[in-house]
Amino acid sequence: MSDLIPPAQIEAAATAVRQQTSQRPQIGLVLGSGLSQLADAIENPDIIPYENIPHWPVSTVYGHSGRLVIGQLEGQTVLVQQGRAHYYEGYSPAQIIMPVRVMRRLGIQTVIVTNAAGGINPDFSPGDLMLIKDHLYLPGIAGHNPLRGANDESIGPRFPDMTFPYDPALRALARQAAADEGFDLQEGVYAYVAGPSFETPAELRFLRIIGADAVGMSTAPTVVAARHAGIRALGISSITNKADPDPKPDTVVTHEEVLETGQIVIPRLTALLRGVLRQL
Repeated sequence: MSDLIPPAQIEAAATAVRQQTSQRPQIGLVLGSGLSQLADAIENPDIIPYENIPHWPVSTVYGHSGRLVIGQLEGQTVLVQQGRAHYYEGYSPAQIIMPVRVMRRLGIQTVIVTNAAGGINPDFSPGDLMLIKDHLYLPGIAGHNPLRGANDESIGPRFPDMTFPYDPALRALARQAAADEGFDLQEGVYAYVAGPSFETPAELRFLRIIGADAVGMSTAPTVVAARHAGIRALGISSITNKADPDPKPDTVVTHEEVLETGQIVIPRLTALLRGVLRQL
């Protein structure tokens, strides 16, 4: 039995989007916790609430607005996914990647995924931006891969190559954009965990040992589905808090802290995304 969403549902969602905009986006942009304000930069926007798209997974998390914004940014026609669904909300991996499947049906060829993440690398500080060079998809390794089930050969191969999940050429554009804007851009490995509980100190020590620089609860399923479908992917993490494996006694990590720091990084993240789009 396949876990994947039926093709008819994907097409129904894509048709609903086409019916609510005359614009034809080529680039998808997925916004993470506290980053929805980025959509305000879109010019001539067509706004489509998720409730107006059949079968679309609706986020229940504060800080995820729950709508598509389609319009112009730096001369590119973009589709902004303003809020995403997560595994911890009760969605299956297949439901989580439905938006990417719809993007593919709409003709999108490049997706830029942003997220809020805890900084495991001791050299990272809240407010940093991290260019994702690779990921550790822990639930996927354990069997909760979004491609589980019968493969649709019209989308991609049974065993998709993940040697370079985050496109090297797009990463080079991001580095150049950061240099042009005059700020440092960290780079590292993103660890995807299921959540919703934040990580224990022992879990953070484990993640550091296996090579993680940052940790979060999104992004990896989207990128796996994008690569399976032949879509180029770029990933950027906003480091919103220190994920400390040796915390002080009064340390408390909250979602509110994540959202607050997300607001601080928006100007630099907006500048970075604009710089990448200008170079495409």
